[in-house]
Amino acid sequence: MEGHSNSSLSTSEEFTRRLLLSLITCGSCSVFFVINGTILFLLRSKPIFLQCPRYVLLFNLVLADTLLIVQGQGLYLLAVLNVLISYPLCGFNAMVSRVTSQISPLVLIFMSLERCVAVCFPFRHCTLVTFKNTFIVVFLIWTIASLNVLIQVLLLLEFPFHELPDLQMREICSSIAMYLDPKSYVYETIYRYVLFTLSALVISSSFVAVMVVACLASGDNRTQVEKTRNTLLLHLFQLGLNLVSVMNVHINMAVLRCCRTERLSVVVYVCVVLMPRCLSSLTYGLRDPALRPALETYLCCKLRFQVGKVQVQVLQTQV
Repeated sequence: MEGHSNSSLSTSEEFTRRLLLSLITCGSCSVFFVINGTILFLLRSKPIFLQCPRYVLLFNLVLADTLLIVQGQGLYLLAVLNVLISYPLCGFNAMVSRVTSQISPLVLIFMSLERCVAVCFPFRHCTLVTFKNTFIVVFLIWTIASLNVLIQVLLLLEFPFHELPDLQMREICSSIAMYLDPKSYVYETIYRYVLFTLSALVISSSFVAVMVVACLASGDNRTQVEKTRNTLLLHLFQLGLNLVSVMNVHINMAVLRCCRTERLSVVVYVCVVLMPRCLSSLTYGLRDPALRPALETYLCCKLRFQVGKVQVQVLQTQV
């Protein structure tokens, strides 16, 4: 009887602990989701943002990061609550994760090229970077990411699912768990190395080209070139954050080997997965002179509204 009581207490404590971990990550995810959602709303609410190619690319960058935050938080909650799902559902989540994680480096490539053209070839910028060409680029970005996932699905079909008793997974769903064939893991690893290497080379080359122009520029042109140089450095920083976010599984495994504690895993998840996907968009939003005033005004108004709402509820309760 005493053993049964201890077992029930242990189960209750385990459930409470998992619930607290879920609340911590949900709180962080909600903050990041509000910030990214606000930026997405602003980018679609004003004509100046809708008609500028740079902001169209930024919208796709923030959209991909936001989808990845939502999808990652969903899988994390399933893992914390120890919920097992079927292979088709886990495969769909893995596909969404792979598509959205590839969008950021691809968008950064074209954003860097756009800034490089604006500085190095200013007279051809209006003819090369048009609204129509930008939408072609966006379509190309999502197509490349989708084709990579399609290849992964074709490799996944080689797994003998018909030999399984059912399609219910026996482990927690994750992107790593869907590498059922060794060829899938090898292909994904090579693809990611090529993608991030290409992104780094393009952004670095654009930075070097802008630096050369900066040495020759003077006056107002030099100021504009220096702003572009800082933007390209921000792109490199963003690419580094994306790379860290993609490597989160390996980082988490290394942390668990050193010290087996779920609290530290939560810190790694928030800092390595959630924060990089929000920090970059927030940095772009606060740095952009056209987007910053609208972002600050909207977030501050929302904050005042929430504080006023709480105060009204408190007064009503006291009455």
